[in-house]
Amino acid sequence: MAFKKGQSGNPKGKRPGTRHKATQAALKLLGGDLAAITQECIRQAKEGNLMAVKLVLDKLIPSAKELPLSLSLPKVEGAADLPAALSAVMSAVAQGDITPGEGQALTAMLEAYRKGLEFTDLEARLTVLEDRTK
Repeated sequence: MAFKKGQSGNPKGKRPGTRHKATQAALKLLGGDLAAITQECIRQAKEGNLMAVKLVLDKLIPSAKELPLSLSLPKVEGAADLPAALSAVMSAVAQGDITPGEGQALTAMLEAYRKGLEFTDLEARLTVLEDRTK
């Protein structure tokens, strides 16, 4: 059966929560032993089995993508406030209060704010110049 170009054979896609056939087969094979297998893996990890430790850390414990930061930054209301905020971020990284990656993300946010201020300033100046030429 040929489909029209650009048209999916299943436009609605899989229903949310639908498991892959391989996953369904593996769960069926394990049956009710999944909890016991998990407990055995955790026990072996506690005893120092490095492969079990890796399995527990990689598969059983969900990885934390991003966590909220608890960091006091000075209030940023304009370009003049940015150096103090950047200094606070750098100090927090240097003291180990936040990771370098978190510091980089905060710095990028402050840079985006600075660009927004710059754009707003340039737009206001351009408007003044255009009004003068009318």
